[in-house]
Amino acid sequence: MTPEELLTTTRTVRKRLDLTRPVPLELVKHALQAALQAPSGSNTQHWHWLVITDPGQRAELGKLYQRACREYLDSPRAAGKLFADDPVRSKVQQRVGSSVEYLADKMGEVPVLVIPCLETGSAELPAGNQAGLWANLLPAVWSYMLAARAVTLGTAWTTLHLAYEKEAAEILGLPENVHQAALIPTAFYTGDTFKPAARQPLEDVMRLDRW
Repeated sequence: MTPEELLTTTRTVRKRLDLTRPVPLELVKHALQAALQAPSGSNTQHWHWLVITDPGQRAELGKLYQRACREYLDSPRAAGKLFADDPVRSKVQQRVGSSVEYLADKMGEVPVLVIPCLETGSAELPAGNQAGLWANLLPAVWSYMLAARAVTLGTAWTTLHLAYEKEAAEILGLPENVHQAALIPTAFYTGDTFKPAARQPLEDVMRLDRW
């Protein structure tokens, strides 16, 4: 793939995650090695990556995710309920909602769960520039997902389990000063490939010089 193909076809994979095919740990490590080249503030590299393959651990995290996801799906902010007054976007959102619901029940069965974390100086997140804080980790998470796509693995960026972050931390044995950023299901995907998704026109979202 060209860089542009990789960037435009790395999609959120939910229904097409292959729950039956084992994922070699070496592929995950290869993608993580690429992720470590991402930038971090002052080159601190205060990131940590939990790679969960144990069936019991995955099942416990899956239960947390399912609980949080069911609460989300019942809320007015659920993906499938958005843009209801726009027939075109509503149809897309309903497909997204359906796939979210599917993953809610399957997360614990995904062969590999990757949890990127950020180490800070204390149990409490520092006040102030949260954008700068999480910029120390989130570019690397996206790099992981791109690198996984390059070795034929599908992923999805999910954060719903963070509604129960403390419970997840207990399952994972995390120190108090290590904070979770996401839960990335990782598996081979079914089907052939992916294509660019429909997005808003650039002219609707780009501003030149001033708002």
